[in-house]
Amino acid sequence: METRNVLLRGVIVLILAGLLIGFQAGSTQASSTSIVISQVYGGGGNSGAVYKNDFIELFNLGATPVSLAGWSVQYASATGTGNFGSNPVTQLLGTLQPGQYLLIQEAAGAGGSVDLPTPDVTGTVNMSGTGGKVVLVNTTTGLPCNGGSAPCTPAQLVEIVDLVGWDGANFFETSPGPATTNTTALLRATGGLQDTDINSVDFIAGTPTPRNTTSPFNPNPNPPPTPTPEPFTMLLLGSGLFGLVGLKRHFKK
Repeated sequence: METRNVLLRGVIVLILAGLLIGFQAGSTQASSTSIVISQVYGGGGNSGAVYKNDFIELFNLGATPVSLAGWSVQYASATGTGNFGSNPVTQLLGTLQPGQYLLIQEAAGAGGSVDLPTPDVTGTVNMSGTGGKVVLVNTTTGLPCNGGSAPCTPAQLVEIVDLVGWDGANFFETSPGPATTNTTALLRATGGLQDTDINSVDFIAGTPTPRNTTSPFNPNPNPPPTPTPEPFTMLLLGSGLFGLVGLKRHFKK
């Protein structure tokens, strides 16, 4: 009897280990697909600019709140050799509700006459007024890559939640967005709701329209589905549970 109990415990441990592996495999889908970069403006404080500061705007086009704790936004020039981590990393905080915007104030220039609306996050990145690359990252560690002269590894790409490259940038989603000026920003279409993973299609150059968490919400009538465990994970779970039940019955005989 004692030998059977020892064997049963050993087999149960192996099955539970398999289940744990399955859960870990499914957790790779936990990264949000609903938080996107909805606007980028690098002409703040430049000649002819109205606003004093550069800014980056985020938007939740999903159906559930998403915590931004432990995330960051990072910038690199359109085609230069500097990495994302070579520039200041702007750490994020708070939770973004469905249809809500978040305003990230960046560096100020010598010109401009209007302050941004109250920013939700403040950074010090000095962005180009014409083009560049901005990534939303699910860590606060600066990426040691730039997507061009220093390609990002698969592990680093997994950390990138959203990417926008514009004006001839060498790192982008499918094709780069249009060039901007000191008086225009890069805006995601339909108030941030459009996301086809094609920067040239999803973004237009237009008048800067900074929005923060107190701005009117823009709920998505067709939000993307909430990530669910992979089918393989569920198969492992089901097989493991049935296996445990079967073993229990076998050893009770």
